Amino acid sequence: MRRKEFDILSFLAEHPGWVYTKEQIYVSIWRDEHPVNVDNAVTCQIKQLRKKLGNNPKGTPYIETVWGVGYKFNHGM
Repeated sequence: MRRKEFDILSFLAEHPGWVYTKEQIYVSIWRDEHPVNVDNAVTCQIKQLRKKLGNNPKGTPYIETVWGVGYKFNHGM
């Protein structure tokens, strides 16, 4: 797992069920790096992370998209 992917997973898993915007994820993970396209940066990392994680035992993705808002982490229980 790449560093950014791990950092995003850790960030989301700290508070399962909480919804974070792409902007909140970007600010928390990329911190002092030069600004880039926030939507694209976060979306690409989430996509790769989902491929690696697969689905939880409930059959739903660990990282769920909340349309119009952002992403949240679903634990496997």
